[in-house]
Amino acid sequence: MSAQDIFIGRQPILDRDQQLYAYELLFRRGTQNSAEVTDDLAATATVISHVFSELGLEAALGPYLGFVNLDARMLASDALELLPREKFVLEVLETVDITPEVVARCRALKDKGFTLALDDFVTFEERHAPLLDLADIVKVDLMGMDAGALEKTVKALRPWKLKLLAEKVDDEAQVKACRDLGFELFQGYYFAKPTVIAGKKLSHSELSLIRLLGLILDDAETPLLEGIFKHDPALTLNLMRLTNSAAAGLRQKIASLRHAITVLGRRQLQRWLQLLLYTNPTSGGGANPLLQLAATRGRFMELLAGDLMGAGRDLEDRAFMTGIMSLMPALLHVPIDEVIATLNVAPEVREALENRAGVLGRMLLLAEKQEEGDRDACFALIVELPGIDTGRVNAILTQALAWANSIGQQAG
Repeated sequence: MSAQDIFIGRQPILDRDQQLYAYELLFRRGTQNSAEVTDDLAATATVISHVFSELGLEAALGPYLGFVNLDARMLASDALELLPREKFVLEVLETVDITPEVVARCRALKDKGFTLALDDFVTFEERHAPLLDLADIVKVDLMGMDAGALEKTVKALRPWKLKLLAEKVDDEAQVKACRDLGFELFQGYYFAKPTVIAGKKLSHSELSLIRLLGLILDDAETPLLEGIFKHDPALTLNLMRLTNSAAAGLRQKIASLRHAITVLGRRQLQRWLQLLLYTNPTSGGGANPLLQLAATRGRFMELLAGDLMGAGRDLEDRAFMTGIMSLMPALLHVPIDEVIATLNVAPEVREALENRAGVLGRMLLLAEKQEEGDRDACFALIVELPGIDTGRVNAILTQALAWANSIGQQAG
């Protein structure tokens, strides 16, 4: 099996303050003709030993932990020794039979310093007790679970000193219910899916960012841009901090607004403004969890566009914009058509955002399916994109993750 047969995905895990805590790494294997997983052990071991060791775990994860799924064979494998124990949480899948051998192996891993989690926990049974004695985290699957069943499961787990992680979280109501029950961690797309909330008022800084993006897309004069910045000191400080970061790739420090606009150029300035929407512009810090997802998606699409046959700089720019803007409905709590109405975007960007149509639309869909770990859809979409294969997609994703992590660390 080659590394080209594997897809890598990454799902965020948040803490009680909805800040990033960790990522679950999703390993997916298949071929162009079939997406059957024929050997989970080989797939996971290959990703661990080749993809991440060659491209850099630190670059892929940044300062966050990585959760990795283990079936029975992977749990018993020496390949786990490749993982730095301070960086990874070993997640025992619900399909693993709790045998004396499995319990002994988990105890040995715990003794080596690994953190253990139990995946997709629903209802307590006595057979779970030996692993609960060793586990640090239990991931409670909320799908199809009503309030009564959830409370019963939490009550059954209380005798153990465990961190509870709510997975497959769909909405804020579930977050509140789980917080009230003492859950410390949360996983799901509730914060990334567009949710329309009527009457949501944008902050002054958010409105300023939207206006600035509109001016840049209309190629407005620099004094007009400066004027908006000068009326928003917090936004100005945030921009200066980000543009002075290592992630900006600049060799000289930015000393003034005019200097920042001149040195960065319109292309880079537009990118920073788009990314600033995903920080807390009024506090001068505090990265929104959406920042990581938006930055990764935008950079992934930009790099992907650069590899397409016959693609040029314009497509790369539009791909980045499409990726960033695709999460604005979740950020601003308004539909995508209302976001687009305030900005002068190219027709192909509009089509991609509204209908997932055209080359940009297919790239956006690929980014979304990567995040979901849907390998069948990924294979089908890659066939539609000339010049791209799964190996290159994995390499591009890892580069995008590293870039997003560097921004997240500066913004946070």
